[in-house]
Amino acid sequence: MTAHLAAVPGSFLNAECAFFNVGELCLSLGMSVHDTDRLSTIIPQRLKIKKGAVLYRAGDPLRSLYAVRSGYFKTTITSRDGRERLIGFPMSGELLGCDAISNDRHECDAMALEDSEVCPIHFSQLERLARELPSLQRNLNRALSLEIVRDHEMLLMMGQLNAEERMAAFLLDLSCRMANRGYSGTAFVLRMSREDIGGYLGMRLETICRAIDSLRSQGIVSVSGRAVEILDLERLRTLITGGEGPMTL
Repeated sequence: MTAHLAAVPGSFLNAECAFFNVGELCLSLGMSVHDTDRLSTIIPQRLKIKKGAVLYRAGDPLRSLYAVRSGYFKTTITSRDGRERLIGFPMSGELLGCDAISNDRHECDAMALEDSEVCPIHFSQLERLARELPSLQRNLNRALSLEIVRDHEMLLMMGQLNAEERMAAFLLDLSCRMANRGYSGTAFVLRMSREDIGGYLGMRLETICRAIDSLRSQGIVSVSGRAVEILDLERLRTLITGGEGPMTL
């Protein structure tokens, strides 16, 4: 599917993000007004991406990084044998496209889960500006470092947590990211399908449903369709370090 892109005037979104206990900062955080204005000059327009449209595909050349201003995306990679693996759900305040920096080509596909808006940042210009602005270089290094931390968190989760704990960790991550953007951290709507959640967590659909039912039966969460309410945040946190036993994946 070809992306539907529409340009509208605008400026960079300054937001703070988090993944579990790791802080992520947008590129303009902590910069002076003058330096932020210089950053804005390499972000000439915002792009609107329709639900289901692809922002970029694996193999596309690196032209820009993309700050998600609003909406949700999913990123996927395809193995040599054709199997697709879901690797993330970038949301507003986060940066898309860092996968292309190593060899100047994207390694994954990025698709909008809902009508979204991104701010393209010309990468070659960003590199030049970062050499002149130490605060921008620090923020860029921090964003790239976070990609590595997220990979490590995922490996840890996949290797050590059972199905119920993985689901708890997933909901806690969403809760933290929503709260850091000024939204409710205990009541939110899942923008991704249960199949997508299963693909991300490495679990079959029926296992995802059982894990959700288990959390619901314990009075930890209330789930109606895609609407989630966390009823006991502390018990949800406790599950990650003190689960009561594995569930078969």
